[in-house]
Amino acid sequence: MLSCNNITKIFNKGTLNEKKALDDVTLQLNDGDFVTVIGGNGAGKSTLLNAIAGSFFVDGGTLQLDGEDITFMPEHKRARLIGRLFQDPLKGTAPDMTIEENMALAAGRGGKFSFGIGIGKAQRAYFRERLEKLGLGLENRMKNKMGLLSGGQRQAVTLLMATMSVPKLLLLDEHTAALDPATAEKVINLTKEIVEQEHITTLMITHNIHSALECGNRTIMMDDGKIILDINGDERKNMTVEALLQLFRLKSSKELDNDRMLLTK
Repeated sequence: MLSCNNITKIFNKGTLNEKKALDDVTLQLNDGDFVTVIGGNGAGKSTLLNAIAGSFFVDGGTLQLDGEDITFMPEHKRARLIGRLFQDPLKGTAPDMTIEENMALAAGRGGKFSFGIGIGKAQRAYFRERLEKLGLGLENRMKNKMGLLSGGQRQAVTLLMATMSVPKLLLLDEHTAALDPATAEKVINLTKEIVEQEHITTLMITHNIHSALECGNRTIMMDDGKIILDINGDERKNMTVEALLQLFRLKSSKELDNDRMLLTK
């Protein structure tokens, strides 16, 4: 489904601030894989997602999605194939537009509906049906502006928008990090439910080691722009946080430096 083959990204090349953010990374995701990504600050996690999304072109290697070479495909074209959520709940939506208008834009991008003048009865009924499944009462607030929603409500709607027309790949960049623990748990549960129901191949960065081991079917750990651990199957099923940290020490010869990951339960 997704093939990252020996991809490399160097920022500030040829300067004193040169940084190899991705160092010959190879990663294969099969259809329906739900892979969680963890690592310390500056490990290359978000850079990997940005490379896949097309925020920049890689300096070396190739990227393929569902058999199609997307290495030099512009970001706006990849957006038709890839859904994405960011850490900041304010990203990914238009705050001055209503909930239903935002959903109409998302549906239009996927070809489900056209976004013309006004929103038809069929569209509105479809949006209401989708919102009801969130269990947040937002189906009764479709004419409210997105900017008036709480962070958790906004992330839930954004998740709905990103998967309304099922993408080939879903990228989640710490999409619960800015939420309080209770709201974050609700959004994580909603994420798992949608990904499973729609059978969406997913790559999720998380700062929560517990979530990393509980969500999906596979966990990778990055350090210094490389994938140093790739855990699945029985090994992952029986993995504890303490054992994972010990593996990190063995592979990287250092301690994990991300306090949020160590302190979050």
